[in-house]
Amino acid sequence: MTSLTQLLRDDRGDVPGWVLITLMTAGLVIIIWAIAGPALSGVFEQAIDRVVGF
Repeated sequence: MTSLTQLLRDDRGDVPGWVLITLMTAGLVIIIWAIAGPALSGVFEQAIDRVVGF
């Protein structure tokens, strides 16, 4: 029973790893959005212009 108690006490998780993954994912989203944002905006405006043109 001592080993189970010690194992539960030592299990602290990998919080810094998850924080790093979250920050890296957010960074990738920001970079991709900065690159693709203007192109996506142009496509959206063209689609709206075509719908309004009918």
